[in-house]
Amino acid sequence: MTWSTGLAGLTAGLLIAVVTAPVGVSGAVFLLPVQLSVLGVPSPAVTPTNLLYNVVAGPGALLRHYREGLLNSPLTRRLVTGTLPGVVIGAVVRVFAVPGATAFRLLVAALLMPLGMWLIGRTLRPTRPTPAAEPSPRTVTGLALVVGVVGGIYGIGGGSVLGPVLVGRGMPVALVAPAALASTFATSVAGAAAFALLSLTGSGDIAPDWHLGLTCGLGGLVGGYLGTCLRPRLPETALRLLLGVLATALGALYAVQSLR
Repeated sequence: MTWSTGLAGLTAGLLIAVVTAPVGVSGAVFLLPVQLSVLGVPSPAVTPTNLLYNVVAGPGALLRHYREGLLNSPLTRRLVTGTLPGVVIGAVVRVFAVPGATAFRLLVAALLMPLGMWLIGRTLRPTRPTPAAEPSPRTVTGLALVVGVVGGIYGIGGGSVLGPVLVGRGMPVALVAPAALASTFATSVAGAAAFALLSLTGSGDIAPDWHLGLTCGLGGLVGGYLGTCLRPRLPETALRLLLGVLATALGALYAVQSLR
């Protein structure tokens, strides 16, 4: 890794985390295209490298949430319980089945673009006929399991998917953000470890790019802490809009990339 690549990774990790941490998104899902297109990380090594970013970057935001007493919630436990086994399954699928990047981009675009626009519309709507019912605990755990599998395959923590869905179903951002980041961190530790073990038995670029993952993660560590400091200063409406815009922008980005 050259110094210019390391500097680019550090800067990208910091800026992305500052914007995404207030709404419970680690930023790895936005870092993924940067690693593929700008930093030149090969596939499938880009997946564990992205998970390594989450491992290093996560404690910055989590420390802030811990100090505010926001991590000890039933939602956090349900998300972690669902995503942990899912990410291990996803890691095995990624190494041995190796789904194509194009299919992944189309899946993300089809999910996040309408979800983001729906969340923006619900937030800007002056009146709501009836508030959305919060999902049941079983539904939350099941959703977390599915998102964990996807996260293990593509190296995203899951907050970018869980956040818009749960907030759109009526949960406050202040409750969802810490839980989503905690599950992202836990699953990223498990996923990175699974890929490291699988690299001992498989061939090709399976192990993470340790230097780049750590460098991007250091940027995310600082950015995540700064981003969570901003969250109490932003009203719920602004946080919902930010989450909706991020989901829509990410879906549009992946839709464009899938058409190339």
